[in-house]
Amino acid sequence: MSKNAKIAVGGVAVGLLLLIWLPWWAAFLIIVGVPAAAYLALDPSQRRRLRRVTRKELGR
Repeated sequence: MSKNAKIAVGGVAVGLLLLIWLPWWAAFLIIVGVPAAAYLALDPSQRRRLRRVTRKELGR
């Protein structure tokens, strides 16, 4: 299994645990808020690079 697949499986597992343990709205805020906060923590050049890489992969 690739590294990205392992990260995805771990994220799904954590999301399911949060949905069971917390109210659905709190789990939703955490699941959406953590990646959004990570993206906003990048500086502008890193954001540009991330968008460029994502667009290249979509064109494959």
